[in-house]
Amino acid sequence: MRNIKNKKNKFLHSNILHKVILLVCLGLVFSFTSVYADTDEFPRVYHVYVDGKHLGTVGSKEVVEDFLEEQISIYKAELVTTLTEDQSEIDEEKLNLSVDQEITYISENAFQPSFNNQHVLDKLSNEVTYIMKALKLEINGEVIGYFRDEEAVNEVLNKLKSKYVPEEVLAEMNMTDYEIKTNQPKNEELDEQENTNLSVEVDDETDEELAIGESKIVDVSLSEEISLSEVKIDPTELLSVEQALLLLEKNELADETYEIKAGEVLSSIASEHDLSINELLQLNPELKQDSILQVGQEINIKAAKPLIDVLVKEEEVVERDLAYNTKYEKSDELFKGQQKVKQEGKDGKMKVHYEVLKQNGNEIERKIINQEITEEPVSKIIIQGTKVIPSRGTGSFHWPTAGGTITSYMGPRWGSYHKGIDIAGVSNKTIYAADTGVVTSSGFRSNGYGNRIEIDHQNGFKTTYSHLSAIYVSPGQTVKKGQAIGLMGATGYSTGIHLHFEMYLNGSLTNPLSHY
Repeated sequence: MRNIKNKKNKFLHSNILHKVILLVCLGLVFSFTSVYADTDEFPRVYHVYVDGKHLGTVGSKEVVEDFLEEQISIYKAELVTTLTEDQSEIDEEKLNLSVDQEITYISENAFQPSFNNQHVLDKLSNEVTYIMKALKLEINGEVIGYFRDEEAVNEVLNKLKSKYVPEEVLAEMNMTDYEIKTNQPKNEELDEQENTNLSVEVDDETDEELAIGESKIVDVSLSEEISLSEVKIDPTELLSVEQALLLLEKNELADETYEIKAGEVLSSIASEHDLSINELLQLNPELKQDSILQVGQEINIKAAKPLIDVLVKEEEVVERDLAYNTKYEKSDELFKGQQKVKQEGKDGKMKVHYEVLKQNGNEIERKIINQEITEEPVSKIIIQGTKVIPSRGTGSFHWPTAGGTITSYMGPRWGSYHKGIDIAGVSNKTIYAADTGVVTSSGFRSNGYGNRIEIDHQNGFKTTYSHLSAIYVSPGQTVKKGQAIGLMGATGYSTGIHLHFEMYLNGSLTNPLSHY
């Protein structure tokens, strides 16, 4: 009986033990399950990497993103200040600024998280750099600079043109937008655009007839090929409008030839072209410092030229004089050598329409588009004599001056013999042939007579006229009685303005007053 009771007690104890063990196991399972479920509720942190380099841990990605956004905003404001004094002219939103490095995050849930936001931000300040999308401007393949957008390029080119074209005229012109010639750089993701050359065009306007004295600009262009392409750059490489203008207008030395003018020497030419004598001689090895230059000779110089020229095409209408012609009519009523004006000439008028090309404000080409005579010229008509002048004198004489006073007579004077008479005191200093004849000599005589004319009257008489200031006739010429042959003067040995008049008959001196 006792054995049965003991067995029963053992069974009960064993059953209780199993239940306890089962309960403990179930408790452990429940405990582990609860712990595993609660880890999703642990705080999350972010490990920050820049181009794969671990910088540290932050409590949220927003910490980094807000910081970078703020830094970009500050950088944009600094750029705006650098690019222009008037910050309102540039919209910061148009500055396409971004971080140059790749920033990545690895998140982690931690029971006791550890992070240091400021430590990471300090490191970011040192590690991160910024880039921006910009437009690269090239002239004939040479990089000039970088611009924030097409608007900045337009502003630069328009300011360049406005130096030679009034702004109000440019404003009235219809220009095409500048287009981007895109060259995709390797390993850079850029928006693809169609390749085109930068061009400026002016819409054709209705042909308006220009009045005389009026002009208009019909085209404005640039002398060199300009292209733009999208690139990514360090923002500090960005050009302001003022900086770009200085670059475009900077002068570069280019080889040119120069034609020597009268009175020029090497030193003056060198100074005029901002060269030293040695530089000029290096450009012209055939020259020496003491070389004698010839007018019209060409030498090499270095002339300053801008990177790009502004070409302005204009049309203008002006009035030009149309020179009259001179016509001649013959008349036997006048002696040979005589002429008179039958009709005065008058210039006509012509309306000329020009096309003018200017380079940086200087005219380099002009051609006629159209011309129209608005007033016909009137020809001048001159009657020329054909009547033969008899070479034989009449035997009666014309007084050789227009009046006057005899200041010295023929005969002994001052210890010698005065061969003729002196006539002076006239307002009209014209000298006349005393009679018809042939001029046998005219010109300067070194024997004291000065300018002298001698006339053979073909009838035994000969007359001479001395001390003249001007001579109108030449040897061999037939003159008629009373014809103007010169002007009274004081050439040769003379005490004043007067005419010394001599007369000869059959080779012998005769007193002129005996024949009047």
